[in-house]
Amino acid sequence: MKKVVFKKALPFAMAAALLSSPVFAEAPAKKVNVKPGSFCPVMEAKACQDAVTPQQIVDRLKQGNQRFASGKPKAHQYLTAVKATASGQYPLATIVSCIDSRAPAEIVFDQGIGDLFNARVAGNIVNEDILGSLEFASKVAGSKVIVVLGHTSCGAIKGACDDAKLGNLTGLLAKIKPAVSSIPDDGKDRTSKNYAFVDKVAEANVHMTVQTIRDKSPVLKEMESKGEVVIVGAMYDVTNGKVSFYDTKKN
Repeated sequence: MKKVVFKKALPFAMAAALLSSPVFAEAPAKKVNVKPGSFCPVMEAKACQDAVTPQQIVDRLKQGNQRFASGKPKAHQYLTAVKATASGQYPLATIVSCIDSRAPAEIVFDQGIGDLFNARVAGNIVNEDILGSLEFASKVAGSKVIVVLGHTSCGAIKGACDDAKLGNLTGLLAKIKPAVSSIPDDGKDRTSKNYAFVDKVAEANVHMTVQTIRDKSPVLKEMESKGEVVIVGAMYDVTNGKVSFYDTKKN
């Protein structure tokens, strides 16, 4: 291993810990595309992306959300990350989420620049364009996790429940209607005035979107079957900032 010279004196225990760290030992002599504060803080970003497993990434997202929801997020150095990722990107996960202004993925999961791909559309549904984007993110760019992130009190879900009509929005809401129909009729109000019903539809919509990705993208379905990518659903609660993950795997 190449001799490491510290410019400033470090306590012996700290220096020993750094030198003995497997991640430090495996880092190339000349590091490029390092994402400070990310999953592998001292490993070259591509090497990090190759080394981690989909489940480790899911766990990382859960931990990030716990930090956010507890009011203890990391202190992100955004300008440093801009420079570090300027020559390339190696995101670990892709988030399919709603355009809702209350649910920004990087903030919700306490991630930084270069960590996530984002596909945002009202109602977190997918079409051919988004599926193509997801295929690029995973097959070409190496993202190992796809999270379909719904949220409570979703305006698009409310619109589908109320059968709203408005220009091109009408066609988008039609893609959510199957989720509305999937909720058994218990005799209670099935409009946007019934908040519990709206959230049930939102959850059903997440599950359906996950399944649609598998059904309409042979590329991603094959990657998932090989363990190269994980496709999972989740729900963000706009009242407390917490994300709940679902086991959406179909056998």
